Formats: sequence, structure tokens, C-alpha cells
Amino acid sequence: MKNFTTYLAAGIIGLSMTSTIALAAGTHPVTGEALANEQVFTYRLSDEPTTFDPALAEDTIAFEVMRDLFEGLMNQDKDGNLVPGVATHFDANDDKSIYTFHLRDNAKWSDGTPVTAGDFVYAWRRALDPATASPYSWFMELMNLENGAEVIAGDKSPDTLGITAIDDHTLEIRLTQSVPYFAQMTITPITFPVPKSAIEAHGTDWTKPENIVGNGAYVLAEHVPQERSVRERNPLYWNNEATILERVVGLIINDESSGLLRFQAGEIDRTKIPAGQFGPLSAEYPDTAKSFPRLCSEFYSFNLTESGPESFKDARVRRALSLAIDRSIITDKIMQGGQTPAYTFTPEATTGFVPPQDGMRTMSQAERDTLAMDLMKEAGYGADTPLEFSLLYNTRDDIKKSAIAMTQMWRQKLGVEVELVNMEWKTYLNAMGEQDFDLGRNSWCGDYNEASTFLDLVTTRSGYNDGRYDNPEVDALMASAGTAENSADIYMQVEQIIEAEAPIIPVFHFAAAFMQNPSVKNWPVNNVMMTWYSKDLYIAAE
Repeated sequence: MKNFTTYLAAGIIGLSMTSTIALAAGTHPVTGEALANEQVFTYRLSDEPTTFDPALAEDTIAFEVMRDLFEGLMNQDKDGNLVPGVATHFDANDDKSIYTFHLRDNAKWSDGTPVTAGDFVYAWRRALDPATASPYSWFMELMNLENGAEVIAGDKSPDTLGITAIDDHTLEIRLTQSVPYFAQMTITPITFPVPKSAIEAHGTDWTKPENIVGNGAYVLAEHVPQERSVRERNPLYWNNEATILERVVGLIINDESSGLLRFQAGEIDRTKIPAGQFGPLSAEYPDTAKSFPRLCSEFYSFNLTESGPESFKDARVRRALSLAIDRSIITDKIMQGGQTPAYTFTPEATTGFVPPQDGMRTMSQAERDTLAMDLMKEAGYGADTPLEFSLLYNTRDDIKKSAIAMTQMWRQKLGVEVELVNMEWKTYLNAMGEQDFDLGRNSWCGDYNEASTFLDLVTTRSGYNDGRYDNPEVDALMASAGTAENSADIYMQVEQIIEAEAPIIPVFHFAAAFMQNPSVKNWPVNNVMMTWYSKDLYIAAE
């Protein structure tokens, strides 16, 4: 690994030396394409970013912005491979429990000060400090950092965390067990460095455009809540010479149909295709309407705490509701964007994942419906004693259509009565996190390409186990997966438990269905995580 990434870093520096000449001539330094005179990418943000602080980010909207404003130890290329970020390369001991990252000496903050290993130490300690109240601190616990769980619980001081700056350019990270995919986890924003001086000077206001200091390829130039977020090229970024886009504008457009109209009017370069419209749009605009598999799952969480319905304590009820959903109707009739029915929580596109070849995936929908009715009858529910509950979802047209379809299936097949409740994004996130729901819509996109990024969500230590499912067997299996010779078998067992006990209802696996200006080039279509960086994009001349 060390030799490969060192050579790769040298190649990037070489590209930077040639790019200035190429860009001056108005051509791409690698492809030779003519570049548009105006290098501005404008796209639809589906909602207001929850934060610009890496320690507080928890959703894909914020994550997309974070990757421009900050840079972690490693990045991904357009095919999903790990490539250097602030670190040029890393070493690991034989059992993959100690990682040493070697940082480049030309990385700078946007205020001109050097990015050092100490900045990562400060950021990671801050993220796990209970005083920060990071909603994503559980992710760093999953990284199995030495003393990580104890720091999060408040039992140990953050300075005991297993991360040390050997010197300004050498970072050592110590784990409690082997984690072979650890480096993949460092592309997630909570692991990014943050500027201690700016935070100490401005407190919670440090992320305002006039105060924020980042180390990414772009800086936050403007943010108008519920309107737009503007990032401009950072001239102090270590590889600025290879960056082509000058400005990135995220326009906050809550309604997908409005986003499509603004795309068709030429106001934005990229927007999500509304549910049910991919087919006709792709036929009419084959170079513009695109759909790609994405490492994400749509699912619903049962509230299994004392605040949830007593009926949901019965696994027969939960499983019946899952069985009665005709997922193909939702994917083929409602979404129509390349989504696939989900019979496991983990998408089949996940590297190394082998789904169970039994259970509901092998049944016809008629067989699932019959079993669902039998289970509901066994649980004591029927025409005279109908099951009633509420379903919470975040405001979005395609989600609403999917939720309505599911409630109709339950009513027709099982006599279930459901009250639909919708909330705006931030309110919805709070309600889910505080277990203020009966059944709640959820979705998850992998933080790295390995099944544990999904299955850890049903363990008791996960901060995103919104329903608070508690199964010691699942906890034990997932704890053993990192050191097992064949983790695929373990993940298959966990998926079988999920189907049997139904703490969640997987509905479909995502596809990224978008309208995108054909002039926007280098989109990572082969990366199922759809991790994109504005620094890698460019606008070709029409």
C-alpha cells in the first residue's frame, strides 16, 4: 500500500504541473477537451444543510458540502478506489489494529496555516467528546478506536483516545481490534480535521462564511438559509492547480417537480428526477437523464421502545407488515428510476456481500401475503381488532407516494389503519432520533463499501438504531465480523435474523436517477457510493 499510494501522490503532483499550461489554453489537462469559459456548477440541494461542522453532520446533504470545504486523510476516485487526501499513504501492522498515516507537507488551511497531524487529533477528540454532542460519534465507536467507547460514554477523557501525532506529518491510530477496512472509513466527514483556532475564536459561529476556515478545494463564500449555498475555489488547496470548477452553487429546492422545471429552464445543471418520470425523460433526453446503482437502502424503522406501540413488540406483527409490501410495485410503478426491491438491508452491490438465498426473496408475493395474514391472525389482529399506528416520513413527493402505497397494501390485505404524518427535514430527524414515532421512514447510504456500514445500524451501540432494536446475538455477531475469516457468513446470518424479527422493513435499494447537463463531466458513475468531489468535475465547452 505504501509504495502504491506514494507513486499515486507523485502522479497527482505531476498532473498539477501540467494543468496550469493546459487550463491557460482552455483545454482539459488530461482529456484535451475544450473547456467552457465559465466553470460554474449549479445543482439542486433537496433541503437546507443541517450544518457545516464535520463533527455535527449526519446526512448526505451536509456530507456533499463537507467534501468540498474539508478534506480527510483519504478520498475516493470516480471508481470508488481509495486515493490520497491529506495523507499521501498509510501503513498498518500485521493484524490491522494500528494504522500510521503519512501527511503531505503542502496541505494548508484556507487561512494559510499548515494542516498537521495535531489537527486530526484535535478534531477526533472533539467529535467524541460528549460536550460536542455529535450525532455521528457512534460511527467513530464503530471504528474501534482505543478508548473510543469510553470517551463517548464520558468514562474517560478525550485525550486518552487512541490517536497520536507522532510529528506534524505522522498520525498514529490505535484500534481495539483488527479493522481491515479502516482506511475506507476515513472518507466520512466526522473524521475530517477542523481548525482549532477558528473554533476557539468564534465558538458555534465558526462555520459562518465570514469565519469558516477549511482545508478543502473550496471555501464557503455565501450561505442564505433555505435559498443557496455557494462554494468558491480555494487557492490555498494543495492541489489547486488541478481544480477546474471555479464555483459550486447549491440551490435549495424542496420540491422535485420544481427542480425539474428549473433544470429544463437552464437554471441548474443537476436535479433528481421525480418519481415515475425517469422512463419518459430518459426516452426523450437519453444524454441527460441517467440512473446508476447507489449503495443506499430505503427502509422503515419500528419504534421498539416504551414510547412505541405495544403491538410492535410482537415480531409476528412486524414481519407481517414487511411481507405484505409488494416492493416491485413501489420500484416499478412509483419510483421508476432503476431502484430494486430490497429483501435484505444490505444492497447486493456491496463488495463481498452474499445475500441469503432463502426466505421471502424466494417466495411469490401471493405466498408472502398469505403468510402475512396468518401471522396477523396469530398475533390477534383482524377485522374486529384492526391494527392501528402512525407512519412518520419526511416531506418529499416520492416518499409520500411510496408511503401511501404501503398503507393501501396493509389496509387491503391486513385491515390495518395507518395515519400518515409528515415533517420537514430537521424536525423529522429530531423526531426519529428521540423515538417520537410509531413507524418511521428511513434511508441509509454506506459510509464505506462493506456490509457492516449497514448492519451495524441494528446493533445496540449504533446512534442510528432509531427503533432501539436490542438483540444480543446480533451484537455478538457484528462484534466478531471484523476479525472473522469469513465475515460474509456472519453478515448473512444477521440478515436472516433481520428478516425473521423484522426490527426494520427494507423496501428498496437506491438508484441515482438524475437529470444532468451533459457538459458536466467526470461524474463518478462507477462508484456505487456516489461519493463526488467538485474538484474532480469540469464543464466542457458545448
